[in-house]
Amino acid sequence: MNFEQYRRIQSRRDFFRQCGGGLGTIALANLLERDGYGASGDPLAPRPPMFAPKAKNVIFMFMEGGPSQLDLFDPKPELRKWDGKPLPASLTKDLKLAFIKPTAAVLASERQFAPRGQCGMEISDFLPHLGEVADDICLVRSMHTDAFNHHPGQLLLFSGTTQVGRPTLGAWVVYGLGSESRDLPGFVVLSSGKGTSGGAMNFSSGFLPSTYQGTTLRSSGDPILYLSNPPGVTRERQRADLDALRDLNEQHLQKTGDREIASRINSYELAFRMQMAGPELLDFSKESPATLEMYGVNREPTKPFATNCLLARCLVERGVRFVMLMHASWDDHTELNKKLKQNCDITDQPAAALVKDLKQRGLLDSTLVVWGGEFGRTPMSEIRKPEEAGNAGRDHHPVAYSMWMAGGGIRSGQVVGKTDDLCFHITEDPIHVHDLQATILNRLGMDHKRLTYHYMGRDFRLTDVEGNVVKKLLA
Repeated sequence: MNFEQYRRIQSRRDFFRQCGGGLGTIALANLLERDGYGASGDPLAPRPPMFAPKAKNVIFMFMEGGPSQLDLFDPKPELRKWDGKPLPASLTKDLKLAFIKPTAAVLASERQFAPRGQCGMEISDFLPHLGEVADDICLVRSMHTDAFNHHPGQLLLFSGTTQVGRPTLGAWVVYGLGSESRDLPGFVVLSSGKGTSGGAMNFSSGFLPSTYQGTTLRSSGDPILYLSNPPGVTRERQRADLDALRDLNEQHLQKTGDREIASRINSYELAFRMQMAGPELLDFSKESPATLEMYGVNREPTKPFATNCLLARCLVERGVRFVMLMHASWDDHTELNKKLKQNCDITDQPAAALVKDLKQRGLLDSTLVVWGGEFGRTPMSEIRKPEEAGNAGRDHHPVAYSMWMAGGGIRSGQVVGKTDDLCFHITEDPIHVHDLQATILNRLGMDHKRLTYHYMGRDFRLTDVEGNVVKKLLA
């Protein structure tokens, strides 16, 4: 084979590679810019919002399993008239239920509700601490979703679809805005309780570069496993190893343009910086005794969730863009009153303390706090063990449930939305999960219709082809 024959069989990629790096470098820069890697080469570098934002950070307290709105946020004394009786068929004929039949008997709530704060918001006796911040929250009683089982419901809440493989809310936020933290991930996940049905899919980056996926931190020991160097490995030696690895990865990146190689380079560098910043996160020695007491960090049963709430505040103080707290499970198909009280005893005080703490530190105005699950619970009872007294629970109810929000440009001290006398259907201001997603992005200075990513031949967005910003929620 002579030289001319050899030249003729060169690939188009080889041709571009031989153009002195000019065309290849331009193309690579364009690809990386599209994927969020700006001039700094850091995909997590802060990026300007589309318009003036009201919030800079998000703390999403995900109460996996579906807390009962009837027993916590939406009092329905009318249910007492129906207690033990089936509802009219006209109300239940089109209802999709996970386990019970539409003819199941009504279960009236045993909870006591009282007006709280100057706004007079009615909140359950199971949530006394939340009642103390009623004037700082916005209670939404008219949420609805399309999914009546946990995994699809969680996928829809966080990725905008019941299909697997899409980016989640936190990943979209960091993709759009980057992070102001140089030493910590832009999207952090903290968990307590039994674990969620959706698992890691609730904080996946989907088809976005893996840099944007949620990073799970532990609440004791090293925040991330293997963050500490093994014995005998100095920081200088580790830096030299990383430099060599980075050089090799950058050479491969120049040849292939593979965005995951760029993500890998950034992940190694971020992990190196985290070795200094991570352990300090769990050092609460600088917190005042009053702060630790307010959260309930040093006692049970509040300790696990309280630690995560305090960590969430520390993370947003350090510029982390999106913090997700997952507490499971509120899936009370049986023993409703017993299990609901247990979860409220764990989460009520820390959640309220987080709102108070953010406010007194001047962080609430710039931090959007969201609390809620993937759906609510039915007004009808579910009894799995008829032979046991007090065993009744509630089934999944996607067509009308409650969530609350605070800070970050949300109008506080108000209740938005209404349900009928049986908490069965929404009668005023229905808010779909896509509307919630659009509103969260709006408070961060992003238009949900313009925050897109080109994949498989078309542009994708979090809210799919739906969603509207809910004006009533805005300050």
